[in-house]
Amino acid sequence: MKVISQRSIELAVKAIIAILLLVPIIIYNTPFFSRPPLTNETRSLFQGISYKREFRSLPHPVMLHLVNIDLTAPGIGVFVTPGTQQSDKMETNARTASQFLEEFKLQLAINANFFSPFKEKAPWDYFPKNGDRVNNVGQAISNGKVYSEPNFNFPVLCFAANNRAQIIASGTCPEGTQEGVAGNKILIQNGKATTIDEDNSQDLKNYPRVVAALDKKGEKLWLLLVDGKQRFYSEGLKASEVQEILLNLGVDMALNLDGGGSTTLAMATPAGAKVLNAPIHNKIPMQERPIANHLGFYANN
Repeated sequence: MKVISQRSIELAVKAIIAILLLVPIIIYNTPFFSRPPLTNETRSLFQGISYKREFRSLPHPVMLHLVNIDLTAPGIGVFVTPGTQQSDKMETNARTASQFLEEFKLQLAINANFFSPFKEKAPWDYFPKNGDRVNNVGQAISNGKVYSEPNFNFPVLCFAANNRAQIIASGTCPEGTQEGVAGNKILIQNGKATTIDEDNSQDLKNYPRVVAALDKKGEKLWLLLVDGKQRFYSEGLKASEVQEILLNLGVDMALNLDGGGSTTLAMATPAGAKVLNAPIHNKIPMQERPIANHLGFYANN
């Protein structure tokens, strides 16, 4: 009978310990390799909806995602996460953009309103999780129903029944608005850049961002998403740098929506929802954050 030596046992134990230590490292780093490639791409996603991915290496790495939506195109429909205030005083159940897209059978979706409560301390210690009740900041309207009240400090993007859109600085959509979401500031107004708050550190640093912009007629919508918080991949942009991009596009009005780890762009595919950008939640790339509400679009293939 073969006797296993003490040395062999020690080597086996060390190998098991090494494997156990490597497993969490491998699990954590795997998402880094599933991010969109650092290459440029332009393509049509659906009828009336086109997409452009652009990588810029200078002055620092940044990934841009630009969606053009013709709101007059056949089949285009707008939809915001529905909600209602219940006895808990909260308005919506937190869900990711991909979950929202699949639940309501949409073709495209992004994150929308700022929300509360929120915390992000560790991969196992964060709020909200899927299904948790949360409040939207600023006005939110779904199917003509206002479920989150206006806030003067949070301008709104409003869609009429015919899909025509407008951005309202007062924070209140006009009567008859079918779908509406709020941001925290107007970046472009009447074709000109607004003043950046020099006391707002978030505006002055590189950061993940989401912006909705319109032409003068409210018939063309741009969605600009900037990935960030990912060194050597995409570090984000300052608010002034986003304004420059928007001005070059020729937009008339632009509204800053919730960004940071909420920044997500999802689209429908035959295999299910696909995330086109590189969201980062709990410092883990490609992990979507459950959020309060979303802005979604129906479209023909």
